Amino acid sequence: MKSFTIQEINSLVKGELIGACAENITAPEQIEKALKGQVTFIGNRKFARLWENSNASAAIIDEKLDLAPGENKALIKVKNADLAMAILLEAFEPESPSFDVDIHPTAVIDSSAKIGEGCKIGANSYIGKNVILGNNVIIYPNVSVFDDTKIGNNTTIWSGTVIRERTEIGSNCIFHTNVSIGADGFGYRPSEQGLTKIIHIGNVVIGNYVEIGANSCVDRGKFSSTILGDGCKIDNLVQIGHNSVLGKFCIMAGNSGLAGSVTLGDGVVIGGSASIKDHTTIHSGATVGAGSGVIADVPAGKTVVGYPAADAREKMKEWVAIRRLARG
Repeated sequence: MKSFTIQEINSLVKGELIGACAENITAPEQIEKALKGQVTFIGNRKFARLWENSNASAAIIDEKLDLAPGENKALIKVKNADLAMAILLEAFEPESPSFDVDIHPTAVIDSSAKIGEGCKIGANSYIGKNVILGNNVIIYPNVSVFDDTKIGNNTTIWSGTVIRERTEIGSNCIFHTNVSIGADGFGYRPSEQGLTKIIHIGNVVIGNYVEIGANSCVDRGKFSSTILGDGCKIDNLVQIGHNSVLGKFCIMAGNSGLAGSVTLGDGVVIGGSASIKDHTTIHSGATVGAGSGVIADVPAGKTVVGYPAADAREKMKEWVAIRRLARG
């Protein structure tokens, strides 16, 4: 079990220590559940009121909050409690599942594949023709990487993930369980035979430091590439349609989806269960509220909500007016 003194924790998060506690800190925990020997986090006044009755031995708090530590309890004031929490969670992170051997004997690796130094490939994984793995790539059991795919250094791919042919993946990426990269896009046209399938001959290009959650899908381009820029973070159960292009540091929450040929600028945030119409552009810094349906371009920095999505302030006024009408 990992443990730290309160002084060591303060050094990690670079905060201001107030008060003292004798116990070593053995785990972080939310304020309602925290026990003696654990540290919690208070980022706003909503949770500050819970501190007095909390059993936690310490709390990392926003520097704007005015709290007393209490007997044998400590506070650490920081500029941003959420970012401090990220640092501390990394310090307490358990070890990942281990590999008894770097390349499991049941893994199938084509003779033409190039495997970088320090790579680990788990049981029953498949590495196809002309695949290139950079250094320190970790592939857990039951992963398939098909022909002519390139994967950069320090990328981790969890079990059940399928990466189709010709995919290009950057360094320091994380793909969680059962991710699908490079499947055909959804394309059919009415014909005398009923529906004619539109073949997709493009690929997927993924930048550096991209993380994709479990059971999410990124379809390959019809002609060229579906692109995810550096630093994009994709939640579980997200659909990214063919030829969509995401800028840098975009966020897509669970159950959201992009139809084909959607363009996101840098730093776009898509809320959970939001749906984005094909050939739509959402410009840099814009936010789409959860459950919204975007059917037209969204200007830079704008927040839209609703179905169909519209300017958040205008939509709120509309909802208030409708509620008043309903009340008579």
